[in-house]
Amino acid sequence: MTEINSLGAQTAINPQAIKAQLTGELLNLTQAQPGLLKPGETAQAEVLTLRQSGSTFQLVLQVIQANGSQTQVQASANQPIPPGSQLTVSQPESNRLAVMLQQASASNVATLTQLDTSKVPVGTLLQGKVLTNQALPQAAGAAASFRSLVSLLNTAQAGATLTIDSPRPLPIGSLLSALVQGDQSLRFVPLSGRQEQLNIAQQLLTQQGRQASLPGLLSALQQIASSPASEGELRSIASTLLASLPDARQLSDGKAVAQALNNSGAFLEAKLLGGLGANVATDLKAQLVRLVAQATLSAPASPVIASTSLAQALPALARGALGMLDRVTPRSPPGAFPLPSRLLQAMENEGDLQQLLRLAAAAISRLQSHALSSLQQSGTLDNGNLQTTWQAEIPVRHGQEFIPLQVKLQREETPEQQAERQHEQQDPQQALWRIELAFDLAPLGPLQVQAQLVQGRLSGQLWAEHEPTARLIDSQLGELRERLLARGLEVGDLECHPGIPPQGPRTRVEQRWVDETA
Repeated sequence: MTEINSLGAQTAINPQAIKAQLTGELLNLTQAQPGLLKPGETAQAEVLTLRQSGSTFQLVLQVIQANGSQTQVQASANQPIPPGSQLTVSQPESNRLAVMLQQASASNVATLTQLDTSKVPVGTLLQGKVLTNQALPQAAGAAASFRSLVSLLNTAQAGATLTIDSPRPLPIGSLLSALVQGDQSLRFVPLSGRQEQLNIAQQLLTQQGRQASLPGLLSALQQIASSPASEGELRSIASTLLASLPDARQLSDGKAVAQALNNSGAFLEAKLLGGLGANVATDLKAQLVRLVAQATLSAPASPVIASTSLAQALPALARGALGMLDRVTPRSPPGAFPLPSRLLQAMENEGDLQQLLRLAAAAISRLQSHALSSLQQSGTLDNGNLQTTWQAEIPVRHGQEFIPLQVKLQREETPEQQAERQHEQQDPQQALWRIELAFDLAPLGPLQVQAQLVQGRLSGQLWAEHEPTARLIDSQLGELRERLLARGLEVGDLECHPGIPPQGPRTRVEQRWVDETA
């Protein structure tokens, strides 16, 4: 199969025109069926399959007579009749059937001539396979137009057949990818660019089914690090990992924040690809991989791993330890932020290495979910701007506990700004920056922050699930504004709301932000 390149906006056709064309159509039977229907008798028929052969269309029909008997016949037609069509037919000759009427009802519409935008909202990416293609009669001086039947492969309307007109012929059997612009308008896009995003979304759905929150693992590591009975190398790895995590007070310094993000595991693969494998000692994901490798070596009756290098340890060990998690985890939407909290059963004692493996593998999968979400939300937007996303999770030490801080940074640049950045001529503040934070700090409860920085002007919104916390934060926004002004920032709107940020189906450019440039 080939892919369809961008063809511009397409429109669905009038349903009355389709019915008018099919009524009176003569179907030529591949093999004569004398006596199939008596003179003047009609029967119901359903189109089972459709295949275009040159200028004709090959059909397989299921004919249901009044007495209930059913017969499958092969026929050819001059017009495409989509699979699922319900027809009333008669038999004027032994080798022909005549279409008396095409049936249609709300529950069984053979061909979609418009889209239900409640099922496929504007902005949805449709995928389909081209079943037929016909050139339409061309008026003098008018542009050429072609009509196709397309079988939808995804969304809530998968399996339905869509009738569309296009200015270029669509190769039969081709795959197409189109964005919904309205109930009767589509915009085709190259499939290759979207295919990568679809693959990422599929991988992300699988990865999120295996992940679990970090505090469960960190509690287990504290137990191992403090127990003299723990295996020496494993205790050393646990102690090193815990010591590398930042303290909450350190994050008041910009350099410490940058270092924490750099060690969050979000950039491990980039470091390795860049030849920095020897400089990942403090990277959280790298330390988790070493932990999995050492726990596997220490666990009773576990296979001996000849090497604990990153390249060898991560795929086999993590997948093995994650096996059972995928069957018991409720699925969350790919790309959701923040990732939902999920704790596995804690270790009962310091020797429960199998459970430690599950906790560590689930933590790796959680970090991978953030990385895949970053990829999913990076790319060229419909307005031509380039959006780059970095999403990560940083365990922050707060007393004897660790609080996971989920972070999402987004940079949006115009094509001109991209060119300036490549030549190192761009001021970083000229790009549009967005940041989201999510954390749960006792006794305040779950908090989320959304902020936007453009040309040195900062605006933001905060959400607190506990209403008393929302009132407390709202009373402190004036002081926050003063501190931001003292840092040299121009400050726009600052608001705090009870609850959580608006959720629901929306495209990435439709998410609610305070837009100071509007």
